[in-house]
Amino acid sequence: MIIRTAKPSDLETLLELSAMLPPGMTSMPCDTETWVKKLQLVSDSISRQPQEDQESVYLLVLEDPSNNAIVGTAGMISGVGNTRPFYNYKLSKEVKTSPDINIKRSSNLLNLVNDYTGATELTSLFLMPEYRRNGAGQFLSRCRFVFMSDFPERFDDVVFAEIRGWLDENEDSPFWNHLGQKFFKLPFHKADFISSVNGSQFISDLMPRFPVYLELLPQEAIEVIGRAHRDAAPAQRLLEKEGFSYNGAVDIFDAGPIVECDRGNIRSIQNTTTARIKSVSDSVSDNSEIPLCIVSNRNLSEYRLITSRIENPIEDEIIISAQDAEMLHVDVGSQIQILQMRH
Repeated sequence: MIIRTAKPSDLETLLELSAMLPPGMTSMPCDTETWVKKLQLVSDSISRQPQEDQESVYLLVLEDPSNNAIVGTAGMISGVGNTRPFYNYKLSKEVKTSPDINIKRSSNLLNLVNDYTGATELTSLFLMPEYRRNGAGQFLSRCRFVFMSDFPERFDDVVFAEIRGWLDENEDSPFWNHLGQKFFKLPFHKADFISSVNGSQFISDLMPRFPVYLELLPQEAIEVIGRAHRDAAPAQRLLEKEGFSYNGAVDIFDAGPIVECDRGNIRSIQNTTTARIKSVSDSVSDNSEIPLCIVSNRNLSEYRLITSRIENPIEDEIIISAQDAEMLHVDVGSQIQILQMRH
């Protein structure tokens, strides 16, 4: 399996892939115009120097070399909110006391905020069900941290991810139905699609800026705040292993948890090592005692990652197989980045 950067020529394949996606994956709508713009932005982001006042988008795709099919995606957006506003809710408390009647009350609030403006967002993590085995999900999730380690100047110190929120048996959002629906008069999936295609300016236009008191919402809406969708829980657990945590920020549509971590504290970034290829061997070792690693070629314009068994992966110089060198487009003397896979 090879992970590489997405290209404009991937348009039709990615459209087909997005048609299979579950509701709520707003970063990958099944919309041709949106994909054309996104793939162009990916190309532009790679070819230019990072700019503080603009969003940059990086999309990686997992490709099956046996049929050249794209079977998974993983993305990153740096400078979130610099091009168009990014909103989320933040949970807080308000405590009031009345000495005259000796009553103290605590209220729970949702505040509409732009706290993540300028930060780096992890997006578009998807793997086709038939490929969810043999560590492919881990490879796809952690490849983003190898990318960040390869090109740290392109990313903010704060990294976050929106986890899909809880939906009922009809794939509808109890949170949206009892809050957003009242102001937008749109069903959940329609509002989600508009946000993914047109941006979130309409949220600023129509959503009240005042805090929302949770005590005014029904229990079924309160219970799903900060709760991950059943299918998104594994992705959240992978991020928690990296050091990400939920701190009370939630998505404005489905109230899914937003997890965050300082980039320098992400465990995969801390554990990457850089090495030079000392030699290329014709033999391929299948010794399970040799560590299985994620390996990148560190070449932004032709970025590639594979998994490979690397002897002594913490050494400054390593030997790789001829097959792996060909897949990575590297040779003797090339620098690579290495991250050991978890058992």
